[in-house]
Amino acid sequence: MDMHALTFSSWTAVVLMAMAAACASAAILFVLLKTGLAWRLATDIPNDRSLHVRPTPRVGGWGIAPVAVVAILLAAPSLWCAALATAFLAAVSQVDDRRGLPARVRFAGHLIAVVAVVSVYPAAAPWWLLAALAFLMIWLVNLYNFMDGADGLAGGMALFGFSGYAVAALMSGHPMPELAVASAAIAGAAAGFLLFNFHPARLFLGDAGSISLGFLAGALGYWGWRGGAWPIWFPMLAFAPFITDASVTLLRRLLRGEKFWKPHREHYYQRMVRSGMGHAGTAWAWYVVMVIGIVLAISALDRTAAFQWSVVAIWIGVLLLLGGMVDLRWRRFQSTLSKQSEV
Repeated sequence: MDMHALTFSSWTAVVLMAMAAACASAAILFVLLKTGLAWRLATDIPNDRSLHVRPTPRVGGWGIAPVAVVAILLAAPSLWCAALATAFLAAVSQVDDRRGLPARVRFAGHLIAVVAVVSVYPAAAPWWLLAALAFLMIWLVNLYNFMDGADGLAGGMALFGFSGYAVAALMSGHPMPELAVASAAIAGAAAGFLLFNFHPARLFLGDAGSISLGFLAGALGYWGWRGGAWPIWFPMLAFAPFITDASVTLLRRLLRGEKFWKPHREHYYQRMVRSGMGHAGTAWAWYVVMVIGIVLAISALDRTAAFQWSVVAIWIGVLLLLGGMVDLRWRRFQSTLSKQSEV
């Protein structure tokens, strides 16, 4: 890494942007809660698939998406298309939060946003690689939505994941201040949301928030790779806990012939909450895993390609092992419940 490229002013700008975004996001959400408008915009009503028992506003996206979009347009204008696509997805998702939309309409919106970013910011790469990256970006949009179900979890992943983006963008051999500032703004907005979402949650992220965050994780990850800030594996490792949980769960459901788009409680994080760890315990456990993975990813940036991919493979293996431990705990929990019901 070219450490001489790092300047005090760059780090100061990133930190100040994160703090300003956190304050702005928290202020918006505080007003929505205080005025009662949060309940009228969108409310989550618990059902048999939920991990919660009380109706709760799902308006976290109202704090995160506007702050992220404005910050990008003002401080990182080169990313204007990503900002406008985020605003578009947030608007579509808000309609879905409030009234519900068919899956095909939601997917069409995701496809439009991703294709727009790849078209406006083309990379010097084969078409099949760009198509594969677009597919992965669409998957990231949806998996982030799937993983938004426990207090503090999705907001924490955004805080740590985009913070990792910001640090890597400044510490790379080709520093990208705009990317760093944009990432810091998103991380800060997520921090402001977490003030109201950590257990016991006063509000939820909602589709307008989760879809926007998933899209931004993919769009900024692609933009950073295209600009030489990091290798293609870095965004995947930064958000590896979410990617691994959602992907393994999807594969299991497909193999069982289930409708994977239907709500369920089969994710690892859901099993952790249900088996006795609770929302706070589950969130803290995930935070530790998130931070370790991001530190590994940043530390590997200046190493050889062989070393980097070895880190990726080992960390995915570790995540799968942790998933196996969760499965074992879940089976023991189910066995205990079964024995108690027989008494």
